[in-house]
Amino acid sequence: MTEHAPLIIDIAGTELTPADRVRLAHPLVGGMILFARNWQDRAQLLALTAEIKAVRDDLLICVDHEGGRVQRFRTDGFTHLPPMRAFGQMWMDDGQGAKRREGSGAMRAMDAATAAGYVLGCELRACGVDFSFTPVLDLDWGESGVIGDRAFHADPRVVAALAKSLMHGLLQAGMANCGKHFPGHGFVKADSHTDMPVDSRGLQAILAGDAAPYPWLASVLTSVMPAHVIYPKVDKRPAGFSAKWLQDILRGRLRFDGAIFSDDLSMEAARRLNGKTLSFTDAAIEALNAGCDMALLCNQSLGDGLALDGLLDGLQTALEQGRWTPSLDSESRRLALLPETLPQSWEELMLQPAYRNALDRLP
Repeated sequence: MTEHAPLIIDIAGTELTPADRVRLAHPLVGGMILFARNWQDRAQLLALTAEIKAVRDDLLICVDHEGGRVQRFRTDGFTHLPPMRAFGQMWMDDGQGAKRREGSGAMRAMDAATAAGYVLGCELRACGVDFSFTPVLDLDWGESGVIGDRAFHADPRVVAALAKSLMHGLLQAGMANCGKHFPGHGFVKADSHTDMPVDSRGLQAILAGDAAPYPWLASVLTSVMPAHVIYPKVDKRPAGFSAKWLQDILRGRLRFDGAIFSDDLSMEAARRLNGKTLSFTDAAIEALNAGCDMALLCNQSLGDGLALDGLLDGLQTALEQGRWTPSLDSESRRLALLPETLPQSWEELMLQPAYRNALDRLP
């Protein structure tokens, strides 16, 4: 195993091809991300995750599985989780009659968020998935279509309380978490999948509002994903390519010591820097040198997969040329995201009282 396996890649189908196995065995690959195209049913998913671990048992198997419109697995028993805004709405609703007697909306919302985290983590782990990129910590300013109901609330205190509750549920299920998108994506309208959003506010306004949940969650936050957003009053580079945001502010000022993932570098907007669109290799190098521990490249296994092979070769060459340096700290942070306990089988999970109770507490 290399000193640092920073790449998170993907596969095209529902089982591994010989080319997939070669890529996943590469010493610079630290994990893979699953999509809906990799899903057929629970039996197939369990077989696929077992295949991946057979290649290398330290590979981190990831997925974007938040609830609401961002949930990759929705059939064959998987619970349809609500969008995070539903918990924020519950927080604001003190209810009537029996609901009021059960406690305030805030207390019920935190309990429901913990239940959602537990259900999410248990169901994924029962199918061999290690990690989900959740929760969204962006504030719901009402402007961003790409964030929208993925956000808990407009108030950073409510966001922090509900996110901490959901994270506790994940941790009870044996799963780490990922707060995104640092320092905040909810204020800007542009979709970073296609455009480079610009947030013209100053540092203090951002730290007091959008980024406020991050230090409040220091005791439970295990990883962070930066936003594909430029904050020109702080740095002309997007946050994911900015040492000022990632090293000076996130690690230095806010004292975050967990893992940092880049957001998906396949988004063309995510690779724009100084008026140019970077290659996948150069984008990964920029992200790693800025302070990301892992670089995420999605959807490049489709077709011939040559883009993935080019990235693996390019990053290996860059390593040999000294354009980036492996980090033992980064590798330790990646490995710390792997579950420490064995998961229950799906059949065992369905009979577990804690799981059944959590289902009853969902909104």
